[in-house]
Amino acid sequence: MNPNTQNSPLMNHLIEKAKTVGGTFYKITLIEKGISETAIITPANGAQNSYSIAKAFTVTAIGMLHDQGLLDVNERVCDIFRDELPSDMDPAWEEMTVHHLLKHRAGFNWTYLDIDNEDPVPIAGDDYLGYLFRTKLEYVPGTEERYSDAAFYMLSRVFSKKTGEKMDDYLLKHLFYPLEFREMAWSKCPMGYPMGATGLYVYTEDLAKLGELYVNHGCYHGKQLISKEWVDTVLREEYEFEHTPGGGHCKGGAYGQILIFYPEKNRVVAYHSYEGGDLLADFGSVE
Repeated sequence: MNPNTQNSPLMNHLIEKAKTVGGTFYKITLIEKGISETAIITPANGAQNSYSIAKAFTVTAIGMLHDQGLLDVNERVCDIFRDELPSDMDPAWEEMTVHHLLKHRAGFNWTYLDIDNEDPVPIAGDDYLGYLFRTKLEYVPGTEERYSDAAFYMLSRVFSKKTGEKMDDYLLKHLFYPLEFREMAWSKCPMGYPMGATGLYVYTEDLAKLGELYVNHGCYHGKQLISKEWVDTVLREEYEFEHTPGGGHCKGGAYGQILIFYPEKNRVVAYHSYEGGDLLADFGSVE
């Protein structure tokens, strides 16, 4: 597990728990006060599918638009796409805002565009955006909360509508490269837009850097990549990052993927696993 290096006591704590909580862990990365260390538990491919942790990167991309004055979270989706709306669209769509998408309160059923569990092409065809606009919403936006991958595909398309650029191409230049990511890839729809909700393949060491960015109020190694205002908004509104015991903010992905950070402790943990158990039940209080 990290030959020729000495793990910190905190990393040893995580490694020991990984041996007992069940499942298969691939890598664990811990960043404590800016010092990063990674333990290989089970050798595997470098870049792993982070599943729904991808949504946290989409939230960050939307923050970059916000910081540039290109997007307000209270903007209505229909106003953004006015020239692409079908004439017979469900009138409830007029109520949907970007904030509703970020909060999973947009009106979609949870099964929409869930590429981890189904192939959408037989239902949606090649044009996923057009398919969504032809969909009758399950409820009026803002009235209920239902976790939905469709909402984050829509955010990916909002990003491109505002910038004229695919979201992953933009992030490669303005987030992944500044954070010194290695190989990464994002699953895309048939028209080449990143799904936004899932299918982001990154190294565990690089995944942890997103948590470090939020711990440091949007700054990474002296570069302000997102504003402190957006970081504060994300944590206040719980845009994907849920509050956890011990002062943490956590985003998980299917089959046992985790990114969690503790601002007060200047601590970040990320791991990829297959059905890995909970390593972090008491980690907010561990010194």
